Amino acid sequence: MKKKMLTMVVVVMMILVSVSGCGKKETGKSKVYTIGISQFAQHPSLDNCRKGFLEGLKDEGIVEGKNLKVEYKNAEADTATTNQIAQNFVSKKNDLICSIATPSAQSAYNASLSAKIPVIYTAVTDPVAAKLAKEDGTPSGEVTGTSDKLPVEEQLKMIRRVLPKAKTIGIIYTTSEVNSESAIKEYKAAVKKYGFQLETVGINTISDVPLAVDNLLNKVDCLNNLTDNTVVSALPTVLAKANDKKIPVFGSEVEQVKKGCLASQGIDYVSLGKQTGKMAAKVLKGEKKASELKFEQIKQSKLYINQKVASNLEITIEKEVIDQATEKFDQITK
Repeated sequence: MKKKMLTMVVVVMMILVSVSGCGKKETGKSKVYTIGISQFAQHPSLDNCRKGFLEGLKDEGIVEGKNLKVEYKNAEADTATTNQIAQNFVSKKNDLICSIATPSAQSAYNASLSAKIPVIYTAVTDPVAAKLAKEDGTPSGEVTGTSDKLPVEEQLKMIRRVLPKAKTIGIIYTTSEVNSESAIKEYKAAVKKYGFQLETVGINTISDVPLAVDNLLNKVDCLNNLTDNTVVSALPTVLAKANDKKIPVFGSEVEQVKKGCLASQGIDYVSLGKQTGKMAAKVLKGEKKASELKFEQIKQSKLYINQKVASNLEITIEKEVIDQATEKFDQITK
């Protein structure tokens, strides 16, 4: 009997030691996540998205260099390159792909379909039009993220207050960007409510921008930038030509205002990126699948004004409007 009891005690102790050993092993090997970031173009708005995305992950305990490996690729506004980047990330079997802007998101989604790698996007204006989400906001697969949909009516309201006598607004947009086409439809539907007419010019590549600007400047009282990646990449050209004719250019977010647009009632792209990073953290930690998260967007817009630009263009902005600005700038960033 004593011998049998002794044997049982030894067996129990061996099991406890084994279980204890397993626990330490799991604790010692903390998960290191691998993420591929595909950014469509190089400009401050998208750079801020990427910055915010990593900050959002960090807020959730996923830190680059500690438990996160990041491979960053920029397509330099070339759609064919976004496909190559996406396929490369899929072949490496990353834990997740973060895609910044619509062309990158569409490429990543298509490339990862069979591999079932989750895709988290940001700066996609209309995920439904881009076929990344259904009408009710649910994902089309293992893909979700954040929309940078413009506050169109708020922007028009602001332009009317800054330029009370303006009649015609001009917008340049890329015909192959579904986000830009969606925004144009919204502007066309809303401009009359604020007493404006709308003139638009569609372009295919960045080389079309100079001629498009020249075309519009003869017809409009101001230009209004969307978050169109190709046009934003050519912002210095747009501003130089508009300034020569003393025609103000309105931006769609803060970075464009810093660089010389008169004002913007837009979104904060760092905040948008943070929101995206927190969504990605849920997926990486296994708390949610991407397919279980509806896309999100920031609903609160912010007003930014460049007083140096107003002075250069001899435009007086009401004090009441200036006082509402989240940020005011007294210089133009080159």
